Amino acid sequence: MIIAIGGPAASGKSTTAQRLASRLGYVYLDTGAMYRACALKAKRLSIEPDDEDSIARMLGQIDIRIELSSDRNVILLDGEDVSQAIRADEISHLASTVSALPAVRHKMVELQRLMAREGGVILDGRDIGTYVFPDAELKFFLTADARVRALRRWKELRGKGVEIDLDTVLTDLLQRDKNDQSRALAPLMAAEDAIRVDTSHLSIEQQVETLYQYALERLK
Repeated sequence: MIIAIGGPAASGKSTTAQRLASRLGYVYLDTGAMYRACALKAKRLSIEPDDEDSIARMLGQIDIRIELSSDRNVILLDGEDVSQAIRADEISHLASTVSALPAVRHKMVELQRLMAREGGVILDGRDIGTYVFPDAELKFFLTADARVRALRRWKELRGKGVEIDLDTVLTDLLQRDKNDQSRALAPLMAAEDAIRVDTSHLSIEQQVETLYQYALERLK
């Protein structure tokens, strides 16, 4: 199957998708990393993230690939491993803007569909089940209270040594939600046939187990 996991930022998509893929023996493709890689290249070329014409020209010369190494994705940008560089907070913010550009989404979706064409993959993203793979055999949409999501992101940042207050993280998260929900192309929303899972009071282990049971039922 192709399993699509959608939802807003910090709802647990990526970690759950990785662990679920491991349990099912599937391949996990980190689609969000592709947008981050695009944002990183734009930054390196000093292109403003909302300059669609310049970014469109950049896309004609970009090479983004995802390779599997053990249980993680290695993100290659023009042959360089940028798996760590794309996780910088600044790149996350830039990626949110870049991903709203139609030229970027069309290019990334083309690559994602190519990578997943053989099936047996799990992908997560804000529009995976609605736009990228509307015919995926199994779709989930993870949600969580905004403050719970902000607390998760705050702890993650603190763990990386980033000093930031929780209210600032919450404000940034709400703004990202607004941007994702209001963009013209492929806005953040649950697919009609997606299974909704509220992760507000679930541990990662509980999230994975919940989705795993649904997957087993579908595989039967």
